[in-house]
Amino acid sequence: MVLSPSPGRPFVLLDRDGTLIEERGYLRDVEEVRLLPQSVSGLRRLRELGFGLVLVTNQSGVARGYFDARRVDEVHDRVRALLAREGLHLDGIYFCPHLPEAGCACRKPRPGLGLQAAAELGIDLTRSFVVGDKPADVAWGQGLGATSFLVRTGHGASVDLARLPRPTRAVDDLLHAAEFVQRLISSTGGGRWNWS
Repeated sequence: MVLSPSPGRPFVLLDRDGTLIEERGYLRDVEEVRLLPQSVSGLRRLRELGFGLVLVTNQSGVARGYFDARRVDEVHDRVRALLAREGLHLDGIYFCPHLPEAGCACRKPRPGLGLQAAAELGIDLTRSFVVGDKPADVAWGQGLGATSFLVRTGHGASVDLARLPRPTRAVDDLLHAAEFVQRLISSTGGGRWNWS
């Protein structure tokens, strides 16, 4: 079953480092951008199911002075180019440049960027998924009313699953998240789901 377009379209909101691309700490070098194995297959499967795709990432390296916002844009241009080679694109990219202690509304797990993306792209958050490699990504998705996945790539490989909020589904990578989404949609006929 494929989701049909609607005024509030379902999306998958993706973390960047450790989820879509390899974790590199404070990524400065555009040449170090590498898609994680299974990322392309996972994104392709999600597109086939009718999901929009948006990238949302915390990039406090800007506030720390490690790089500027232009370098973040260059990294994102590289991500777009790598995906374009595979016939894929992102519907949007959003990032927070602030320090964790800044108290801004846009740093995950605060909802600011998710709400901005929802308003700008027409996202139905209650029919959407969040995929990330940190507990903050899981909490962010749940705070938005979306269904959260923790991928066991990047930082997710060392997360104590027993400490994650429920319900949370842990999967190996982005492809496994997409496969689970497909099964979930099929089992509910494309309607609302609840795995708690």
